Amino acid sequence: MTRRRCYARPMNYLAHLHLAGPHAEARLGGLYGDFVKGPLDGRWPAGIEAGIRLHRQIDAFTDSHPLVLQARARLPAPHRRTAGILVDLFFDHCLARHWSRYADQPLGQFTAEVYHLLLQQKALPGRLQSIAPRMASDDWLGSYQHFDTLAQVLDGMQRRLSRPLPLREGFAQLESLYAPLTADFAAFYPLLQRFAAGNHVS
Repeated sequence: MTRRRCYARPMNYLAHLHLAGPHAEARLGGLYGDFVKGPLDGRWPAGIEAGIRLHRQIDAFTDSHPLVLQARARLPAPHRRTAGILVDLFFDHCLARHWSRYADQPLGQFTAEVYHLLLQQKALPGRLQSIAPRMASDDWLGSYQHFDTLAQVLDGMQRRLSRPLPLREGFAQLESLYAPLTADFAAFYPLLQRFAAGNHVS
């Protein structure tokens, strides 16, 4: 498999964008949730702030769900501190690889719409302003369908850490646990889709 160049980046952009729904402001909010912290005070349009709130609800639902806790517990003890990162990253891989099971729109069309939307924005929050052009040019979202991308992402994250964590070594663990973690994702993601749909603001 051809290795692809990528940059260090958080793990679950694709899932949050997908779960945000089809509306532009909701999608922006679904992504902004990784870059906007603290109370929402009207700085962003109402639709974007609703998307940020949904992002936070999705994170809370995911972090406490028994299926996700089960997936994280599969990682051996040395990787428990980074299990949340590793599982989030693996789940985005599963979503990209099995995209047609969860979405009617082709993945390439979806990601192209997201990149176009991002590049239209005059101002993006935090680091998103600088990484959005690279996200589009290197197809960060679509690249998750290739398992070896996860190793590159972990390498990039490892380089940026101020303290040592066994992130890169976690790739081998994900590889060895590929089948059970994929089953965890397949059981969990439809539940997450229903949760997100029930919390959309029309």
